[in-house]
Amino acid sequence: MNIKTQLVYIDSDSLDSNQNQVKVQQAAELLCLGQVVAFPTETVYGLGANAFDYTAVQRIFEAKGRPSDNPLIVHVKDIQDIDAFVNHSRMDTNMWDKLMKLAKAFWPGPLTCILPANDALALNVTAGLDTVGIRVPNHPVALALLEQCNLPIAAPSANVSGKPSPTKAEHVYHDLQGRIPVILDGGETGVGVESTVLDLTTDIPMVLRPGGASLESLRECIGQVEVDIAIESMHHAPKSPGMKYTHYSPDGDVAVFLTDSAHIVVQTIRTLPQDATVGLICSKATYQEYFDGLFNPHDGSHSITFLRVHENDSVQIASSLYHWLRELDQLQVEHIFIEEVCGSGLGYAIMNRIVKASGGNVL
Repeated sequence: MNIKTQLVYIDSDSLDSNQNQVKVQQAAELLCLGQVVAFPTETVYGLGANAFDYTAVQRIFEAKGRPSDNPLIVHVKDIQDIDAFVNHSRMDTNMWDKLMKLAKAFWPGPLTCILPANDALALNVTAGLDTVGIRVPNHPVALALLEQCNLPIAAPSANVSGKPSPTKAEHVYHDLQGRIPVILDGGETGVGVESTVLDLTTDIPMVLRPGGASLESLRECIGQVEVDIAIESMHHAPKSPGMKYTHYSPDGDVAVFLTDSAHIVVQTIRTLPQDATVGLICSKATYQEYFDGLFNPHDGSHSITFLRVHENDSVQIASSLYHWLRELDQLQVEHIFIEEVCGSGLGYAIMNRIVKASGGNVL
């Protein structure tokens, strides 16, 4: 696969300009012709194709190296667009009412709702399942692209499968240069982690993936919401094929540590070879209490290759996390230690991602 990849900058604040409209229109035409296009959303960059076109969707799997039994989320410009591919005969009044409440509260935004699907979508979008995940993205470039092509766009994150999701166009270019024709550069994404996936086909709605829409806000909107046990434990098989693969992982060995276990990390670092490369992501308070002064090669202690100290702000951490993981790869850091994040709100999604990145290695 050796395709010339064009990086096209679009100013999200001036989409009405003729120049930007032409860029979006050209990308939309590629989608209509069965090609793939990378584009920004408010969560991460997506790699999109016409959700009705099997061959086009297959190009997503080929470009990413994505397993074929991993279903895709379908992006639409508004809720009316779902009529073409959801199975209304399997949606009772209760399911429909919940969807309407959620759409009003969260769309456009970082919530994916799983609904019964009819047979209109390409089979590889749903991976043979009888359901489909749907969302309305909250990004001007994504919405303009959907408006111009007037098609549902199937789109996973625009990265090589298994690597951290892209929050900048340069991340997409790094992973997919030579594999896709166009990347629309709409700047850095805002949320920084993927959408929450909520299954509405179960008796009680169930979160299959935590993300940009918090569990607390979902419960406030529709009442009772459960969480898939596979999220809570690395030892249970997830209900959806789309949730069973390793994601978000840098190349180095990752350990997540509880704040109360920071002293174990200190001891672990001291046992590493002197030339080992070390990365640390933690709160300012934890750094000052446990790590300040630890990294001083002039007195025979270790040097640190990568250090990010934050203020325990979940919004800031979420928007930076995948970029940090990619920086760790660029620096070829061998040993990576990431402190736990408060498990409520957006912090719940962050913890899910860093535990996955560690392969369940929690200290």
